[in-house]
Order: sequence, then structure tokens, then C-alpha cells
Amino acid sequence: MTRTPAFTDTSAPAAATVRESASRPTLPAPPVVPAAEPGAWEGLVTSALLGTDRRTPPGGERGPGAAAALLDAAAAETVRRRAGLRPARAARRPVPAPEDHRPPLPGPAARRLTMLLTDRPGPAGGGRRGSAPDLMELLPQWLATANARGFAAPPQALPALLDAARGRTDLRPAALTFAGPRALWLARLNPDWRFALRAAQGGVAGLSGPGAAERVRRLWDEGLFAERVALLASLRARDPAGARELLASTWATERAEDRLMFCDSLRTGLEAEDEPFLEQALTDRSRNVRATAAELLSALPRSALAARMAARAATCVSLDRTLSPPAIVVEAPHECDAGMERDGVTARPPGGRGERSWWFGQLVEAAPLTTWADRLGGRTPEEIVALPVADGWQSELHAAWCRAAVRQRDGAWARALLGAPTAPEAGGPGAVSLAERAKLLGTLDAAERAEWVAGFIATHGLSEAFQLLGMCAVPWAAPLGRAVVDALNIARDAGSYPWSFSGVMGLAERCLDPSEAGRLDGLLAIPDESEDASPGAGGYWAEAFHRLVRTLRLRAEMAGELRAG
Repeated sequence: MTRTPAFTDTSAPAAATVRESASRPTLPAPPVVPAAEPGAWEGLVTSALLGTDRRTPPGGERGPGAAAALLDAAAAETVRRRAGLRPARAARRPVPAPEDHRPPLPGPAARRLTMLLTDRPGPAGGGRRGSAPDLMELLPQWLATANARGFAAPPQALPALLDAARGRTDLRPAALTFAGPRALWLARLNPDWRFALRAAQGGVAGLSGPGAAERVRRLWDEGLFAERVALLASLRARDPAGARELLASTWATERAEDRLMFCDSLRTGLEAEDEPFLEQALTDRSRNVRATAAELLSALPRSALAARMAARAATCVSLDRTLSPPAIVVEAPHECDAGMERDGVTARPPGGRGERSWWFGQLVEAAPLTTWADRLGGRTPEEIVALPVADGWQSELHAAWCRAAVRQRDGAWARALLGAPTAPEAGGPGAVSLAERAKLLGTLDAAERAEWVAGFIATHGLSEAFQLLGMCAVPWAAPLGRAVVDALNIARDAGSYPWSFSGVMGLAERCLDPSEAGRLDGLLAIPDESEDASPGAGGYWAEAFHRLVRTLRLRAEMAGELRAG
């Protein structure tokens, strides 16, 4: 079967054919190629791909000369196609990329960035991660350090940086800050990077200086929804009143789902002056908008809604001094009236919850925590939490107090509800779950948070600590780092199933202070496995500690490269 190679739209085949024909005068002249028909080029391409013995060229015949006839026809068609083109108007030149006046990255740091962006680690055998550091997981920390140092991104790294941010939303804020104004310039040229224009840094670019008010108004009236959300969040950070006025100007015409997102953005810079607007939102047509407005108002302890909820909650909770010791008595509401619903109480409980306990929890959650000192004999939060609660209402009451402490950012109540980290079942009576404990920890400062989690790990080990570790600042404080390493070592010596600690080990690689690497050298050898140990556990532990040490030392090198500038 005779096949001809696929060809491109170029005049080279035509020229070669003309020269070859001129050097062979004894051959008959090639047939006259008929005028082109619609789809002629596509037909020639199909014949070239399939072969002339399977697909006869348009206007040609089968036989030994079919391939040469195909090339002749292609050459003639190429000339026709090119001759039929008319000169087009030159496209407008793109506006030059803006200058980035930040200092450039030091050479070693720029090379390191390229390595971080191009790393594609493959899994080790058996699904294991191997001992090589995962460079992509170090990129967020590298970006944070580079941004803190005020460096500009190398222009040649911007496409890879934008691709990485496109694939990982958690990278976007730091990546776009590092990429600077040139990222927005590139995003306007490539639809794949349009997320940069919708992000907070891009949505509000150029909205300061002369004419800023007009540009803000135009973006608010004409921008995409994501751009408007970014604009509102940015304005709230620097001008809460102006953002509120902008939102109020179009509130009545916004869609319900948009009103919900806009209302939620008022969390940024929430202040007492927001109360009139939020009180108005309590009558919104959307239930979700009403609930969000009520939640925000309850976070303002002096709001009228907070006072109403305090009065309702206070009638449900009292102190029975006739009991020994005195105990809290709960009388949950018997109905959810229209006023409660207007103030954000959801009348219908989820499956498995009783109506009265559901209403009661919402009332206590929304009431200012200052309510309870007056209601319960002037006691401190620790004393209140320690009081017994009659008739099995303790779990419901303390869970509601946990949510209130998180909503109102009340550290004193959070400490009382967390209890001592060494207490049985990892906390005080209000710590109803790991999720609640993690949220309560978020109300404390970084040092206190790390100290509490370190005490928890020292007492209870790592089996329940993963969610709590995620609340701690990076790099981990020395006591917390030591507690994690000691617990990992204990788990290894006990022959524990190693794969169950892979999540904590991954956190340690990113969060442990690099100075701890020297303390881990003694854990790199493969330990002797006991009879009851998981098969292959010793090798896994050694491999994991090797990766941890190499990652910590790599992080130290990266920090040094960025300090070199």
C-alpha cells in the first residue's frame, strides 16, 4: 500500500515539484488541476493521511501516479489559498507590562523557586511517600517568606506561578501578592489566568488616587459578582462605613444569593455602626440572609438583638441554691414565636434533635456571655462552667457556650470551656468535640494555643491532635515541637501502625522549627521490630524521619537564600 506523508501548508512542496518536473523533460506534463472545490484542502489532507490506495485524491485517479498527482494538487491548492488572502489590519500592540519596583530575588532563591514550581514527586513503592521532601508543599511557606521580605517575582517564573495558583486556591493570595502587577497584565492576555482579575488583589487594583470614587462606583455597578465581593471586602478593610453605604445603595435590587455573600462580607471590620443596616436585614426575604444578619448582630454584645436574646436566654437558665452544691436548672422554651424567628432562631430542628433543645441552644449561643455572671451569682467563667447542670442539660448548655465564645471571641470563656489540657477526655466539660476545641483555641493568642496543645499531646498522644495542631502558628513553638517529636518517637517504639501518623508527620514537615532537625538524628536508624509490631513499620518510620529531617534542613536553606538579599 502506498502512503504519502502528512504535509503542512507550505510552498516548499510546490517549489520542489516544479524543479523536479523541469529536470525530467521526457515525462508527460502533469494534468491540469481543476478549479478548487469547497473542502478541497480537507480532501487532500485526508488522502495524504490514509494513503492514495485507500482514498483517491479529489479529481485524481488510482494508480502509480496517484501520489505525485496528490502532491501536485496540494502545491497548487497551497498557492490558491495563499493568493486568496488579503492583508489584514495590524493588531494593536499590547500595552507594555507595568514595572515592578520591588527588589529582585537573590539568584539562589530564584533558582529555588523554579525547583518548587516544577517539582512533580511520584509516589514511592507501595503508596509510600519516600524520603524525598515534597517541594510543592513548601511553596506556600516560601511565598510567605518572600512576600515578607518584599521581593519581586522573576518575570520568567510568572507563567508557572500563575499555573500553580490556578490549580491551588490556597496559593492564590500569596502567589498574586508575590507576582505583583505583572500577573494582572498577563491575566488579561490568557483566559486561564482570569482568576487573578477576580481575586482581591486584582479586583481592587487601581481604585485609589484621583478619580477613585468613580472607578469604585463603576466596578460595583458593572463588575462580575466575584469582583464586587472582592471590592466590598477590600473597602471593608480600610473604610467600613464607605463599604456599607455602597452596599446599601443597591441592596434592594440584588439577588438573594448575592445579598447573602455581601452580608457575610460585613464580618470584616464589624462595628456598632453596622447595626442599623443589619437590623433592616432581619426582615429580608431570604431566610439565609436573615440568619447571617442575626449572627453578626449577636457578635455585637451591645446590639439590640443581643439584648433581646439575653433576656430570652436568661429566662431559660437559673441557679437552684436549694441543691447541694448549687446547680444550674434549665427550662427550655416551649415555642418559637415570631419574634424569635425574626431574630434568627430557626424554628425547624434538624433530624434527630428535639425542638425545645434546638431553640434553647440558639438562644444561649446568641446571648452575650456577660449575661451569665449576673444571672448566676457573679461567678467567673471557670466557676460557672464547673457548676453541675440538672436533668441532663449540661452537654447542650456547654456546647452553646462554646459557640458563643467563638462567635464573640471571648478568651476567658474559651479557657474555661477548654479546661486543662491534662484533664480526662482532653478538656473541660464544655469541650464537646475536637472541632469545638479547635475553634475555642482560635480565640487564644499563638503562644497560649501552642502551650495548650503541647500539654494535650503530652497527656493524650497524637491520635486526636491533628485538628488541634492545624490551629497553631508556624513554625511551632519549641514546647509544641518537642511534644510532637516525643509523641512520634513513643509511637514508633511502641510498634504502632505507622501509616496512621502520616498526617501528623506531614504537618511536622511544614510546621516544625528547622532548628529541631538536629534532635531527630537519633531517630533515623531502622528500629528493631517487636513481634506485635506492624510488618514493615520500622522501615516506614525510618523513611518518614529521614524525609522529615531532609525537609527541615531544606527549609533552613530556603530561609537562608531569602535572607541573602
